[in-house]
Amino acid sequence: MSRSISAENFTGAKSGGGRATEGTGAVAASRLGPGWKISPSIDIAAGETAVLADIDGPGTIRHLWCTTDPHRAWRGTLLRMYWEGEETPAVEVPLGDFFCNGWNTFSQVSSVPVAANPNGGFNAYWPMPFRRKARITLENLTAEKVTLYYQVDYELDEVGDDASYFHAQWRRSHPVPFGEVHTLLDGVTGAGSYVGTYMAWGVNSPGWWGEGARRCSA
Repeated sequence: MSRSISAENFTGAKSGGGRATEGTGAVAASRLGPGWKISPSIDIAAGETAVLADIDGPGTIRHLWCTTDPHRAWRGTLLRMYWEGEETPAVEVPLGDFFCNGWNTFSQVSSVPVAANPNGGFNAYWPMPFRRKARITLENLTAEKVTLYYQVDYELDEVGDDASYFHAQWRRSHPVPFGEVHTLLDGVTGAGSYVGTYMAWGVNSPGWWGEGARRCSA
């Protein structure tokens, strides 16, 4: 059973899309009525946290889409995801970095799990199963309002016993002290699969372009 949550249908209710009577597009669509993008997005005030999705399981999130102002919100908002009612988020990453776009600068990404499209649309296709509860929030850390367009597509169905929970974390060394190590991942326990790391870094040493080289030894 597929469902979709957006600014037009906050709960993902069946046939609930396009029925909003108020929202960020109410003025532009005032003469058109419901069904004409009256609520295409949400405004998140400075310092506030918006709940993007609050879903009862079992089910699997299949797709996240969003777009917003890159100059503030990509590094100035914090995306969190919680599974099964846990208080500690399984995902806690700035919005842009979650979609492989750091530095508030666009970089096109074309891959199976993540796509960042030329006009600023972010897409993630990681399967995110949950058995009882899934909750997604976005905190605005900036001093200004953030306008977010978003959609969460998911399926309500049984989740296999061997299904793993999705986790993502973010860390920064600003800057990395000369000759020291920037740790990518630690403190992980239990069974699971490591799928990779996205990195964004700046060059602080003269004479180095920021490129890396892979070394192999027999």
